[in-house]
Amino acid sequence: MFMSCEDVVNVEVPSDQPRLIVDALIRVINNDSETAIVIKTNLTSSFFQEIKPLTVTNVQLSNAIGTLQVDFTETNKGIYTANIDTDLLKEDVVVLTILYNNEMYEARTNFIPAVPIDNLIQGEGTLFSEDETEIIITYTDNPDMENYYLFDFDFNEYLVSEDTFYKGEQFEFSYFYNSELQSGQTLKISLLGVDDIFYNYMNQVIVQSGGTQGPFQTPAGTVRGNIVNISDIDNYALGFFAISETYTQTITID
Repeated sequence: MFMSCEDVVNVEVPSDQPRLIVDALIRVINNDSETAIVIKTNLTSSFFQEIKPLTVTNVQLSNAIGTLQVDFTETNKGIYTANIDTDLLKEDVVVLTILYNNEMYEARTNFIPAVPIDNLIQGEGTLFSEDETEIIITYTDNPDMENYYLFDFDFNEYLVSEDTFYKGEQFEFSYFYNSELQSGQTLKISLLGVDDIFYNYMNQVIVQSGGTQGPFQTPAGTVRGNIVNISDIDNYALGFFAISETYTQTITID
């Protein structure tokens, strides 16, 4: 006769009140006269449960000088869209307001310029194994201002950089994908201009998520963005509101 016993182990998982998540990164394409904006709203849930889209009462963009006043249309649950004259996003401080559950959330930002990608090539180097794929990106920093950059390497892979050690110079670096990409696969790589606040926010998100998580998902620890609940400051939202000039190039893997 064989006997066995099992001990029940109770694991305490993190718990917190549901919070609004806002994906409000506006990518402004250079020389486009109109910008198509998509803002997504979600609600956090219990640990291990899926984050679901959320319908809010109202989503609006405005500015202090009164030239911008746009109410967004919900095209799918939790997805709000509008087409806006690009110049209006550059004129003044832009204010995002969201009304949800009788509480008003607000965030403010300015348009942040970027610089073009000079060159994008596939390298042959590796870091730890032969399965990695190297992409070499080159760009020239703007010497007239203090610059912070966000790189979107597709597949929810991000990297941030500041120009402290290469101000006004052409800069080149390698990014390594952890797995070997397929021959003929096309990558869409973007360089975005960001301010120091968004730079610090994204740096924390990348560290906590291991670089494999988007900026508007819930990270392992709570990373506060710039969206403030002006009705109840303790009931803060997650996510970030930014307006970033964006330069994009594609590359096909050999």
